[in-house]
Amino acid sequence: MSQSIDIQQIDTLAQELATIQQTGSKRIALLGSRHVPITHQNLIEMMSYALVLAGNRLITSGSSGTNSAAIKGAMRADANLLTVILPQSLDRQPRESRDQLEKVIHLVEKPENDRLSLAEASSLCNAEIVSRCQQLICFAFHDSHTLLKTCEEAEEQRKLVTLFYFD
Repeated sequence: MSQSIDIQQIDTLAQELATIQQTGSKRIALLGSRHVPITHQNLIEMMSYALVLAGNRLITSGSSGTNSAAIKGAMRADANLLTVILPQSLDRQPRESRDQLEKVIHLVEKPENDRLSLAEASSLCNAEIVSRCQQLICFAFHDSHTLLKTCEEAEEQRKLVTLFYFD
């Protein structure tokens, strides 16, 4: 039985190949769940450190878990290559996150989203992050609806998406 590949699949594969083969720096978004075991956080930190050391620009959001680990690794490598986009204003972030975020050079706050629920603000934030990147790396659970929706939107925009599941 032969399988047919449609034009959109060919376009997607060509885009993925071009992204993989691209030399030089990329704009990579790294997003994920807040609820991450410490061993996974260490791996995410090492990955973001390596990505930034290689000259890539890292874009993430500010929260505990995955994003905090990504920020920590990127800051160790080169703080100038890190951009953090918050879903709301810095004042709305938990105290433990604020301490880390206050050290970020390229910090984008969204106080206009303070009136929204965190879920709504996070969806808007993730959409902006995806619009700014060439590649998305995401760490999620199978029931992480907001993150999985973000991955689908990134694929629709023909971004290279790498999705890791914790469960």
